[in-house]
Amino acid sequence: HLRFGHTPIKSTYLIRKANFVACHNPAYIRKYNMVQELVDGGTFLLNCPWDAEGLEKHLPGQVKKFIADHNINFYTIDGVKIGIETGMGPTRINTILQSAFFELTGIIPAEKANELMKAAAKATYGRKGEDIVMKNWAAIDAGAKGMHKVEVPESWKNCEDEGLDYAVVTDGRKDVIDFVNNIQTKVSAQEGNSLPVSAFKDYVDGSTPSGSSAYEKRGIAVKVPVWNPDNCIQCNFCAYVCPHAVIRPAVLSADEAAKAPADMKLKDMTGMPGYKFAITVSALDCTGCGSCANVCPGMKGNKALEMKSLEENLGEQAIFDFGQSLPVKEEVLAKFKENTVKGSQFRQPLLEFSGACAGCGETPYAKLITQLFGDRMYIANATGCSSIWGNSSPSTPYTVNCKGQGPAWDNSLFEDNAEFGYGMLLAQNAIRDGLKAKVEKVMNDERATDEVKAACKEYLDTFGIGALNGTATDKLVAVLSGVDCPICKDIVKHKDFLAKKSQWVFGGDGWAYDIGFGGVDHVLASGKDINIMVYDTEVYSNTGGQSSKATKTGAVAQFAAGGKDVKKKDLASIAMSYGYVYVAQICMGADMAQTVKAIAEAEAYPGPSLIIAYAPCINHGIKKGMDKAQTEEKLAVECGYWNNFRYNPAAEKKFSLDSKAPKMEGYQDFLKGEVRYMSLAMKNPERAANLFAKNEQEAKERYAYLEKLVTLYGND
Repeated sequence: HLRFGHTPIKSTYLIRKANFVACHNPAYIRKYNMVQELVDGGTFLLNCPWDAEGLEKHLPGQVKKFIADHNINFYTIDGVKIGIETGMGPTRINTILQSAFFELTGIIPAEKANELMKAAAKATYGRKGEDIVMKNWAAIDAGAKGMHKVEVPESWKNCEDEGLDYAVVTDGRKDVIDFVNNIQTKVSAQEGNSLPVSAFKDYVDGSTPSGSSAYEKRGIAVKVPVWNPDNCIQCNFCAYVCPHAVIRPAVLSADEAAKAPADMKLKDMTGMPGYKFAITVSALDCTGCGSCANVCPGMKGNKALEMKSLEENLGEQAIFDFGQSLPVKEEVLAKFKENTVKGSQFRQPLLEFSGACAGCGETPYAKLITQLFGDRMYIANATGCSSIWGNSSPSTPYTVNCKGQGPAWDNSLFEDNAEFGYGMLLAQNAIRDGLKAKVEKVMNDERATDEVKAACKEYLDTFGIGALNGTATDKLVAVLSGVDCPICKDIVKHKDFLAKKSQWVFGGDGWAYDIGFGGVDHVLASGKDINIMVYDTEVYSNTGGQSSKATKTGAVAQFAAGGKDVKKKDLASIAMSYGYVYVAQICMGADMAQTVKAIAEAEAYPGPSLIIAYAPCINHGIKKGMDKAQTEEKLAVECGYWNNFRYNPAAEKKFSLDSKAPKMEGYQDFLKGEVRYMSLAMKNPERAANLFAKNEQEAKERYAYLEKLVTLYGND
């Protein structure tokens, strides 16, 4: 019976105690009662860099006492250090800990275990190259020899219970505080089984409060970005690409700067005399992906961000918290427009601290959308990665602003998500149309004052314009509040439904291209004002990397082990054929400005819109690593693997090909940079050569087709 990390592998009714427990993250030792799972004389393996002095300092009293009282065999291993030394990297320590497990448990002879693990590593990673296999073998050998037996002091028997690191939450909205204290804390501490049914009585409809992920503070990164103001050009690129919204710009007035933490680094803000600028990092929410440092242009080649030890930079959290406590500065929002890369990052992200993979290619797009429209968004979400990082129990990363406004998120079935979002839109429209009729009645009433009539007219004139209708709604509610009129009172009573909402449908390519395509097509054909966002990873990411109709020729995936034979479905062209659907393909790392422009245009378009976003994924096997996801996006567009464009039926220039002519000489190098392609070249070079050539030819034909669209729509 075993227990690894904070995921129990056990039968609750048959086995109550474990012989072996391993903890892979030292931060968890203060958050979960792991050792209490052990039988007397059991074995506990802790991955940490601590010596005897460090263990004395960091281990909670109840953990030390349990180890001493129950004669636990206590071992430590510095998996991060071994990972770095063997070339696996600081986060790939599962192989190291697995080797240590077999060495300590003796379930099978250690020598035999070593042999079997190496055979498995070769079978699993052989397609990635001999170098990867050798690194895994080195990790297996090092893991078996890297444990240190801890001599447990007798004094540990006298240690007192210090409790878990989950303190009672007091700051925040009452609904989220109650949920975190009563549900989330227990579940996160692996004590969910102790919760009575009555604890869930406030959530019987399936809804939970937004913003609870901000209270998790997992501290899982090995390294976090540290800001050097001397090299910063204040571009906000780092915040723009961050998959988890942990890095954000802060703007301080002179008074606020004077009250800032003593170790908070500041610099004069460009374009805003009298203000200070800072980049702040939520160190305990960071996953350490390094995407921010990767895209940082720095000053004269010197980057403003450097990845440094989390433990040595925990003070960054207090600086981040201070930055988040500062009030929104309308003058800054007015100066730097929201539909620009820099300006968008002065808006609060209403998707934060999700459980997405480090370096995720999807969440930067979703986060950006919430920064632009999150205070008035409805989201229908297709099951898949976007539902996993979007709302995995027990926490919710979608959050609200200081006014309590944020995305209303819901998840339906995989196959009917577009229809589900369409239903949400129709419901909104029905409610608003009813309220609109009442506003018209008030405006036409001879008893209405000029002020009331003016407010009604402004509301009606902007009824379908999301960017303006919110302000008009606020004015209308203000003038109608207190008016002794039954209709006016009813309008004010339903004020939350008055303003134009931004209806979005989120999902991956498996949903949009395959299983949910019929619904996507139906909704696009409706002509209604609805926005569909497709996170295109070219594979079913969440379920293990199966081939989808978005998978390109020659790519290896489950159900296409020999490389896919046929080309990728052209979803964009299918949508453009209607003539009244806004369609865009975007790729953030290749063109940040085009990304935000396309999203803003799509939302403003008074009809259906479809945005297809290229999203690198761990299933791609990017050899550079997921910290270079944005770089991979840039290379994809440069070589012609992906194309950026916009089709706007409402514009004078309807079609815009935003990608430059591709440098096709780099095409094959791009394919070879990802395991999903390179693995085929290793297994079947001849077939790979044929399929990769076909893939490249299809890309050339695709770009030629897009150039013809430029001519077709009469653009210069």
